Amino acid sequence: MIFDSVDKKLLEFLQTDSKQTNKELSNKLKLSVTAVYERIKKLEKAGFIEGYIALVNKTKIERDFVVFCHVKLVKHTQNYVIRFEEEIAKLDEILECYHVSGEYDYLLKVLVKDMAVFRDFMVKKLTSINHIGSTQSMFVINEVKYTTTIKL
Repeated sequence: MIFDSVDKKLLEFLQTDSKQTNKELSNKLKLSVTAVYERIKKLEKAGFIEGYIALVNKTKIERDFVVFCHVKLVKHTQNYVIRFEEEIAKLDEILECYHVSGEYDYLLKVLVKDMAVFRDFMVKKLTSINHIGSTQSMFVINEVKYTTTIKL
């Protein structure tokens, strides 16, 4: 597949607002509605577009207490890593989990209502996972920048 400047612009528009109609996109790109439709389908089929989502306001749903949590495993065996990752995937409070280099093994982004709920999450869920050696949590004071848009 050829990925050209029009495809890049189309992806930028879709990242900004994926609810735009093909007509609106065709006007912005100076293409026919059919051409825009075909390009979108081509980008979806090639895996450039993985899906479409609605971004939910954290404050409106009372999940605006954001915590970044470092996790260190006791051992780095394949079994420990696989089991830990399987358990983390089951926890709804964790929005993102990254296996990272450095002093800690994982970085988690946790979203909960408040400190009391976070404490409950730590005590009853996270620290009950086997193979965790230690954790370190950092609480977000202010969200300076948040975006889901990747500049192309």
